[in-house]
Amino acid sequence: MKILVTGSNGQLGKELSLQLKEKNIDFVAYDVPELDITNKEKTEAIIQKENPTIILNCGAMTNVDGCETNRELAMAVNAQGPKNIAEIARDMDITLVQVSTDYVFDGDGIVEKGGKRPYIESDPVDPKTVYGESKSAGEKAVAEIAPKYFIIRTAWLYGDGNNFVKTMLDLAIKNPKITVVNDQIGSPTSTVDLAKAIINLMQTENYGIYHGTCQGQCSWYDFACEIFARSGINIPVEPVTSEQFVRPAPRPKFSVLENKGLADLGLDTFRDWQDALDEYLKKLNS
Repeated sequence: MKILVTGSNGQLGKELSLQLKEKNIDFVAYDVPELDITNKEKTEAIIQKENPTIILNCGAMTNVDGCETNRELAMAVNAQGPKNIAEIARDMDITLVQVSTDYVFDGDGIVEKGGKRPYIESDPVDPKTVYGESKSAGEKAVAEIAPKYFIIRTAWLYGDGNNFVKTMLDLAIKNPKITVVNDQIGSPTSTVDLAKAIINLMQTENYGIYHGTCQGQCSWYDFACEIFARSGINIPVEPVTSEQFVRPAPRPKFSVLENKGLADLGLDTFRDWQDALDEYLKKLNS
């Protein structure tokens, strides 16, 4: 088994590289400019040279607002890129793992029995942003082209890189108080848990679409409060609505994912989001 990781400088790419190394799994890691997934010819040359059995595609344009203002680039990276890799994977008999997002859904949640339930893998996609649309197109290409594929949707990810946790800790140093939206609900997810789940899943032949997020749900406001409480930081946090915090791309009001597919296989190893956060904060402090 040999793994090729794309987007290796991103939060998930870094964590996957770390865990693959710890497990003594043979892998190579690439990122732009060396490997640009929008350039099929150059991507194919690298994949042929490395000859992996599995490709973990973490290469993506994840700047949600940036996608909204640069649709062409978003579609090139998030839709055409995975399509290029899927065609190469098909032709070379390689398993492809494509990382996707909660943004492929409408962000309103599925209303059942008078309440909202988390999205499961079989729920219909209906993206409301350019980012979601581009990632959904990438999913579709992978599912239609690559015979051996895993699509793993995640959300609210944090790890080694720029993320919400680090932003909050940074803001706490520079501001007397902080305002955070309290009407967007999701599941904060550690790259540690996601990478572990991907490595377990990729070694099976249970191809298809999966959800992978930490257990439980909260608002961004709750998440911020928890970050400060667990870091021993005493700062006033004021809840605001999405309408008070307008961004170029609309944010999902409800994007909780249920790891139904992984649970059905007995592979849902994700921790409660508070426990994963605790570990991450301890690592940051050390």
